[in-house]
Amino acid sequence: MQVKHLLLIATLAFVTACSSKGDKVDENLSESQLYQQAQEDLSNKSYTNATNKLKALESRYPFGRYAEQAQLELIYANYKNAEPEAARSAAERFIRLHPQHPNVDYAYYMKGMASFDQDRSLMARFLPLDMTKRDPGAARDSFNEFAQLTSRFPNSRYAPDAKARMVYLRNLLAAYDVHVGHYYLKRKAYVAAANRGRYVVENFQETPAVGDGLAIMTEAYQRLGLNELADSSLQTLKLNYPDHPSLKDGQFVPREGDDNSRSWLAKATLGLIDSNTAPPTMETQASKDVMKQYEDARQQIPRELRPENQDDGSEKPDTSGKKSHSWLHYLTFGLVD
Repeated sequence: MQVKHLLLIATLAFVTACSSKGDKVDENLSESQLYQQAQEDLSNKSYTNATNKLKALESRYPFGRYAEQAQLELIYANYKNAEPEAARSAAERFIRLHPQHPNVDYAYYMKGMASFDQDRSLMARFLPLDMTKRDPGAARDSFNEFAQLTSRFPNSRYAPDAKARMVYLRNLLAAYDVHVGHYYLKRKAYVAAANRGRYVVENFQETPAVGDGLAIMTEAYQRLGLNELADSSLQTLKLNYPDHPSLKDGQFVPREGDDNSRSWLAKATLGLIDSNTAPPTMETQASKDVMKQYEDARQQIPRELRPENQDDGSEKPDTSGKKSHSWLHYLTFGLVD
């Protein structure tokens, strides 16, 4: 990691630590006063202060008239304050304490939303990261949590949105497995690559990654000399995905080159170091489709549920002819622009 990135992380951590404490809660406030002030903080988008007051309300008046509502509001405040782990913990606690509450479906939904946005951390908004190549743990958690909501409360007002996000998450998980298959191809682990490609085809039907899975199977079987299986996979690919990037004029083009085309340094280090010029990045169709679906899903999130520092793409371009610098440029003294 470059020095400027380390300085950026340190600066952001320092600023976050200085601004995360919030105001001290008056010990003489009544239950209704605490709740009212917490509501005002939520309206003013002072989520840290709202969180402190809601926690104080629950601890001071655990059996009061606002206790259960405060627990629900705490889930929302943590989520809006970009604290997904705290939001998930608050949601799990509410579900455990109030499984029959009329608004428990909201807790299930927000638990899934917290996992859904967990990868959209503060650093992920500034650094170019391909989510289809990242650890899919949070995506799997979010999918399972939305699945619980839709199975337990099929008529919930949150079920349609949860189902739409499950489609996106399923595509994301499939694209991740495609990247794993390509990694095995690059490392000449052809049996593992073929198995991963077959797993995608068998378990992620109706996703954009199925074509990529067939392409991985075709290449892996060709490398293994299993021509019958390779021809079967290739014919299925041509029939269902004639425009797949691996097909050029109806002919299959392997993603990875032959061993003879690699340098001795690449062979000696199992591909970790290659003195040859790196080929252009081949973005899979699944990656393109998943990223597009993510952007579409992100734009459809209700504005009141978006974290405050999430970029919504509404910044206007500078037409003055002068080079404009972002706040990040000034904050890091020009190290990051």
